[in-house]
Amino acid sequence: MYVAVKGGEAAILSSYELLAEQRRGDTGTPELSVAQIRAQLKLAVDRVMTEGSVYDPELAALAIKQAAGDMVEAIFLLRAYRATLPRLGTSVALDTARMQLDRRISATFKDLPGGQVLGATYDYTQRLLDFTLLANAANADSAQAATRTGANAANAATSPTVTPRVVDLLNHEGLIETHEVPPGDPAPVDLTRTPLRFPADRATRLQNLARGDEGFLLAMAYSTQRGYSHSHPFVGEIRVGSVELELAPEELPFTISIGDMELTECEMVNQFAGSKTEPPQFTRGYGLAFGHSERKAMAMSLVDRALRAEELGEAIEAPAQMQEFVLSHSDSLEASGFVQHLKLPHYVDFQSELELVRKMRATPRGNEEEATGEQP
Repeated sequence: MYVAVKGGEAAILSSYELLAEQRRGDTGTPELSVAQIRAQLKLAVDRVMTEGSVYDPELAALAIKQAAGDMVEAIFLLRAYRATLPRLGTSVALDTARMQLDRRISATFKDLPGGQVLGATYDYTQRLLDFTLLANAANADSAQAATRTGANAANAATSPTVTPRVVDLLNHEGLIETHEVPPGDPAPVDLTRTPLRFPADRATRLQNLARGDEGFLLAMAYSTQRGYSHSHPFVGEIRVGSVELELAPEELPFTISIGDMELTECEMVNQFAGSKTEPPQFTRGYGLAFGHSERKAMAMSLVDRALRAEELGEAIEAPAQMQEFVLSHSDSLEASGFVQHLKLPHYVDFQSELELVRKMRATPRGNEEEATGEQP
């Protein structure tokens, strides 16, 4: 993110101390622990895990504390740590149909096999400040936590082992596109180890979007809804829950479970008028994020569908349909590095431009080419 700066070592060390004091804040207030951040700032932790490409709530909470709540800085810290980790193996593809559901909604079908599960959501809350949270309500919070734990346990107990996806209902009538895995399908490129190249295939694009800044993706997704790509989306399904993560060791004839991951999955359903080779049908946009990250998964699925314009024979007219524009600018760390490097010394560069402007101002109009050394 930063280039090396010579000199000022004492000032930099003093800056570290001031940063630590600022992070700690008023010493008369109890220090915020990593455990508290993990338990009570869950949505922030889930975003840092998703964009940091590391599923570890404790490390994500530590990064948030170290960054004093700066999400982009926390994401940077987690990605930097990720770069030090060895690659031990590759998991098999997740089967989200086996997700143990905490939340499952569809905007396309009211009655679903397995039912809709409202779960925890801000969708129906009033956007008013709750001043009771300022009061010391530890006992009430404990009671609410116990109630939520009991409700979640009840939901988990009643959740079916396999819950069919909403898109399967459309697939029975052949109304939605399907993508069969071809024989010998190559493993996707690992974007964390291989530089992004264009044109990028869909697997690479989805990796990039999963790591992309939520705010940027949200803006791109919003643009598609305002007419900057010919898209009329419906939320086919949003799932939030835990999925078993499995490995398939070469020396064993079966897979082994190494734990569960909480995920949010979104499948967006879009109209498609058809082409010379494809009949009119619905197409899909897909989003997947760590933890409870509905807004990110929805934005990702909308942008994923927009980026499929060329594949589906649609005219590429809007920014959200241009993969080089979207993928090159979606990463918050890349963007932050280019912007924040402007704070570093550029004395020589500025002096050269300053001399050039002075020379241009001292040269009569019409002789600018001579002053700058340019030829008309």
